[in-house]
Amino acid sequence: MIVGLGNPGPAYADTRHNVGAVWVRELARRYLISLGVDTKFKGEIGRGLIGGTDVRLLLPSTFMNNSGESVGAVSRFFKLEPQEILVAYDEVAFEPGVVKLKQGGGSNGHNGVKSVIAGLGNRDEFVRLRIGVGHPGSKAQVIPYLTKQTPRQSEREQIAAAGDFSDALIADMMRGEWQLAMTTLHAPETEPAKAPEKAKPNPGET
Repeated sequence: MIVGLGNPGPAYADTRHNVGAVWVRELARRYLISLGVDTKFKGEIGRGLIGGTDVRLLLPSTFMNNSGESVGAVSRFFKLEPQEILVAYDEVAFEPGVVKLKQGGGSNGHNGVKSVIAGLGNRDEFVRLRIGVGHPGSKAQVIPYLTKQTPRQSEREQIAAAGDFSDALIADMMRGEWQLAMTTLHAPETEPAKAPEKAKPNPGET
């Protein structure tokens, strides 16, 4: 299962706190998976094939801090282990354009992740897709920065481009080949090789 965290409603749709939900919606569009509201799961849910793997997509309709209510309900109903769940969310520790995968660990202060851990019976082995949104520079400004400000178009494009993974990378993720996927995703970009400079003639040569 792939979960996209965010807050419900149009007021939050384009905020930085919703980049996880945006990423999952784009995944649904790319792989032609229909999402429908299911009240018993407190979210929008869909099912389809991604990279040859049977996958469920989930967008909790609760507020971010209660995301675990939805994730827990779905995981229990379909008997999904935490290791079979990927959660996409915003990460203030990374600049826009940086996206990283991580297996397990604590919430690192993210209330949505904290709620998911609680919803899974205090199990934290799920995989995280951490989508960089940058930091406002002051702890006091983090909440309005994430939930009230709409980032510039250039920033939104930068975030979207960073999460536009190749089919091969997504297939590795869907198969649970996390180490391989991390190696691919986290590999530093290499600059194109420069053409060798032509030797300069010595003075007096023609």
